[in-house]
Parts: sequence; C-alpha cells; structure tokens
Amino acid sequence: MKAVGIYTLANDTVFDQLVALLNSIEVNVSQDIPICVIPYNNQLEKVNQEINSRKNVALFENRESMQRWDNFANEVWAVHPAAKQGRLSRNSWHRSPLLRKLCTFDGEFEKFVFYDADSLAMKPLTNLLDKLDSYDFVFDDWEHKKSRENTALNLSIIEKTGLYKEEDIHSKLHCSSFFASKKGIFAPSELESLKNLLIEEDEIQWVRKWWDDAFLFNYMTLRYNRPLFNLTLSPNGADRTGNCANADPFANINNVLYNQDGLKPIYRLHYMSYSSVDFARLCQGEDINIRYRDEFLYYRFLKQPEKKPTRLKPPSLITKTNRLFNKTLKKIQISIS
Repeated sequence: MKAVGIYTLANDTVFDQLVALLNSIEVNVSQDIPICVIPYNNQLEKVNQEINSRKNVALFENRESMQRWDNFANEVWAVHPAAKQGRLSRNSWHRSPLLRKLCTFDGEFEKFVFYDADSLAMKPLTNLLDKLDSYDFVFDDWEHKKSRENTALNLSIIEKTGLYKEEDIHSKLHCSSFFASKKGIFAPSELESLKNLLIEEDEIQWVRKWWDDAFLFNYMTLRYNRPLFNLTLSPNGADRTGNCANADPFANINNVLYNQDGLKPIYRLHYMSYSSVDFARLCQGEDINIRYRDEFLYYRFLKQPEKKPTRLKPPSLITKTNRLFNKTLKKIQISIS
C-alpha cells in the first residue's frame, strides 16, 4: 500500500495527451510520485511502451474493479429515461467506460489525485492532499456556478423529494476531470446501496444527462453525504483560480501557467472540448486552433525535443475535403443504422 499517488484514465487514442500529462507531473509535481494509468479499454500498445519507460508509472490491473464499475454504469444507465428513447447508438458516449476513473477508490493509494488525460499538471499537490485529513472529496472547478437549468442534477425533481434544497445542492456540484479522495470510498456494499436507490427507487431521474460520468458522480457524492470541499469556494482567495484552456486567461512563466488575475498558481490546465484527433494532428505539425498549444507541445516533447514540430502548417485543401467527406459519410451511416 502506498500513501499517496496519482491516477489517470487513458488508452492509445489519447497517447499524446498522456505523455504531456506525465511529463508535466514530473516537472511540476514530483519526479518520484507514483502514477497509475487506468485502462480506458484494451488499446494500450503505445501506453504500455510509455509506462515501461518510466520508473514510477504503472498500469492499473485490477480487472475485478474495472468490471464492477463497468457493470454499475451499464445497469444504472439502462434505466435512465433517455435509455427508453430510440436510436441509442447516436449518442457518442453510449457504452463509454469513462466511469472506470472511479476505480481510483479500489487502488493502492491511501490518498490520491485524479487527472483527466487531457490535462497538464501545474503545481505540487501537498496542500490538496492535506485537505483530505478533513474532507473525503476535494474538487477544483466552477460547476456550482451553473444555472439551475444546466446543472448536472435535476434540481426540480430532487427538491420534490424534500431531501435537499437547491442551496444545499449547488455548493456540492463538481466535475470529474480532477479530484482528490481516499481509498475505500464506494466499497462494493456502498455501491450496491447506491445502485438500489438509482434503480429501485428511480433516483436515476435525478441525473440530468444520460451516460455522463460527471453527472452520475455528482449524484453519488451528494447521496453519499460525506464532507466535500471545492477550492473555488475556499475562503482563501489564492485557491480560487481558473483551469479550462478554452475559457480562462493564464500567464505563462517558464512554461508554468498562473491565473492571469493576481498570478495565482493553478493545479492544472484542462483542455476540455478539444478532441484527441486535434492533439494528434497538432503533434504531427498541423496548425490546429488549440489555446495554450505551445504549452502542450512543450510538455509533450519535453523528452523528445527532436520530434517537436518546428513549424505548424495548415492542412491542404485535399486533406480538408477528404475529412469533410468522411465526416459526412459517417453521419449518413449513423442516421440509417
């Protein structure tokens, strides 16, 4: 058993992001902190090669845990109201094993931090991990600022139960791209209890969106009713920072990003809404519109500077035409399936 560590979820599709994340952790968090990569699926050839090249990185191999979380997701989502609608295959997230990120609770680290693979680590985790002495979950996001209509949980349905009021729920909303917690939470018996509430008591209706790991995770932490802390609600203003590449302004100081307002250090940069295809093309030298792409390329090729693109070029007209054709063809195939 290890005292602290880091988890992420990855496969070969997000290989470029994984390498950039691992390098950023080594530089900005610690060279020695153990890291465990949870398999998104079995496409792991490049991931395994990368893991074998690093002394402190390992693959999560608890098949029982992964199967348990896969089963939980499948059974719960099967009774969601959206599952009763036709043409489920049109949902790109259908059958996605994203909930495997919660295998973190079954791993070997007593305390841990999870990063989505499309992130860059920007500072040490000591203060974050120390908060786990007082809290069971620590988050760092602004989900609680969303309007009533856009929250992860259906507030109207929940309020009718009399169990929670809107003001009680809003402060507990969070994302799933970055969080700190502890081993042993959501043990098998506790997961069964939650599954019973979701399925037998029809509380799946509390979850607004179908097949979304973050939305389901919100339900679980709310219903589990353990102490939760969000840094963006901290009384310490230095804790309240941005983290999204596509939304927040940052200042770069020696390839470390700081909140532009007050130069407050951030825990991570999250490249939310950018696809793995975009990052793969960027790493091949294509001029892709990704904010903070220079920072990404710096960490991606930190150990392979000779492979870093020296000049980014826009795709040719032929390439863009072929991509548009293939995209249109795929949409047609889905519509007639």
